[in-house]
Amino acid sequence: MTRIAIGGFLHESHSFAPHPTTFADFLRPAGFPPLSEGDAMLAAVRGTSVPSAGALAAAEGEGVEIVPLAWSLANPAGQIQDEAFERIAALICAQLSRALQAAPLDGVYLDLHGAAVVDGFPDAEGELLRRVRAIVGERPVTISLDPHANLTLRMVTLADAVVPFRTYPHVDMKDAGAQAMRLLLQRVAGGRPWARAFRQLEFWLPLGSQCTLLAPMSEVMTERASLAERMDVAELAFCFGFPYADFPDCGPAITAYADTQAKADAAADAFTAHVAAREADFRQELLPAAEAVAEARRLADGARRPIVIADTQDNPGGGGHGDTTGLLAELVRQQATGAVLCLINDADSVGTCAAAGEGGSVSLSLGGKSDGMPFACKARVLKLTDGRFTLTGPMGAGNPGNLGPCALIDIDGVRVMVVSHKVQALDQAILRHVGVEPSECPILVLKSSVHFRADFAPIAEKIIVGIAPGPVVADPAILNFRYVRPEVRRRPRAA
Repeated sequence: MTRIAIGGFLHESHSFAPHPTTFADFLRPAGFPPLSEGDAMLAAVRGTSVPSAGALAAAEGEGVEIVPLAWSLANPAGQIQDEAFERIAALICAQLSRALQAAPLDGVYLDLHGAAVVDGFPDAEGELLRRVRAIVGERPVTISLDPHANLTLRMVTLADAVVPFRTYPHVDMKDAGAQAMRLLLQRVAGGRPWARAFRQLEFWLPLGSQCTLLAPMSEVMTERASLAERMDVAELAFCFGFPYADFPDCGPAITAYADTQAKADAAADAFTAHVAAREADFRQELLPAAEAVAEARRLADGARRPIVIADTQDNPGGGGHGDTTGLLAELVRQQATGAVLCLINDADSVGTCAAAGEGGSVSLSLGGKSDGMPFACKARVLKLTDGRFTLTGPMGAGNPGNLGPCALIDIDGVRVMVVSHKVQALDQAILRHVGVEPSECPILVLKSSVHFRADFAPIAEKIIVGIAPGPVVADPAILNFRYVRPEVRRRPRAA
């Protein structure tokens, strides 16, 4: 029987985010299973939307014996502290060593993100793969990645195949894990590694322009699939890059795997040329906060469905803390009655609301813990919950939701969801669990860049991308990078 080890380590690291990522953050991620190892790992990921769940199902469908290592995820934030990485890497490697001691092992699948930056190891996934490869030798290793990975040559060299998700919002995480497992089993059966080609693009892709629901990325990904089929490659992987990681390999990259080097090179070159030709199309359309709210109010007057504003620069899924108040201040100033803001991450304010109880009135210094710009207000407490629910949207269906204690409050007719744990506003269940039906709201403001589109776009009349202060800047070129390679363009060039 084929015997395969499965493990995972996922983090998207923002070098300029206000809070570093600690070991404790891997113990209580919002919307995903916590750090687990051994048999508990299989129980934690099974039935969720994470790539490991897809890999596990694919392996079990082929009668493979699964050896669980350790799996962990922390929500996007600042760079990972060395202690956290060393402890998690040690868990994975120790379990792997025990697996090899117990019986022969045919291969390893790792569920990785690809944009993790550790204080001591800027290419964190490359370092983890180095350690795993040192233990398993020439045994096959495949990995799945988030498409926001900053793919490196080291990662491509150390892994037998790399499979990023095809979608953003990420609705195919399990599919990517399953594909990485299928390629691993092919590699085990075939006994010979694929030839591979690696290319880096010369410009960064803004986060909002990476959305695969919209042109140009929707069209680019269609061409990716067509090229992969026409050119007979095992995998044509496109990583969009996460343009907030301050290290030389930050940016988009492509890798191709084929049975000959000529095929791999031809596919990589063709797709790189196709993406490069669309460079100017990746420039973004954005509205400052005051204009975004004014436009939303104008549109809402005649709309039958919600007008959605994305608070993109405080996206918790990109490293924001989820507590900036620029758009909230505009909603209140412009008297956007009926609007709902999801969410403000502020455990202290939730505590004040809990003390007052439902129906109580409170004075708050709301949010602003990450940037020193809270919003002073008086509010009425509408609802209190423990913040626990199950996600239902396309990205996270089945995942455990844990916002910590939370409160729904009313500020001059604007409802605000206040939570105790950082989480991205990507699932309607977040609002429904406090009694708010998203489809009935005239204006919805969501702390998210793109992921919200998977669950909220179907109910939206119009989506506006708003610009208010926050660390996930829509134009990362303005940040003070020190280590990125000087030749890469930090924003798409105009036509």
